[in-house]
Amino acid sequence: MPLTMVNTGETNVIRKVGGKGETRKFLESLGFVAGGLVTVLSENNGNVIVKVMDSRIAIGKDMANKIMVGVMES
Repeated sequence: MPLTMVNTGETNVIRKVGGKGETRKFLESLGFVAGGLVTVLSENNGNVIVKVMDSRIAIGKDMANKIMVGVMES
């Protein structure tokens, strides 16, 4: 599911980073890499503030829709 569908406070595993090459590289440089963890801290009008690799990052709805996540396995 896309990152925009995650509830606030949930931690998920990044499964895939989509988008064109330049967009994907940009997201990966921010820490959005497959296998990494991402936690949604807050959401406002589709824009999200997330914690990824010990950093807080705000991304727009368009970018968040390119990040596919899955539930963490115990």
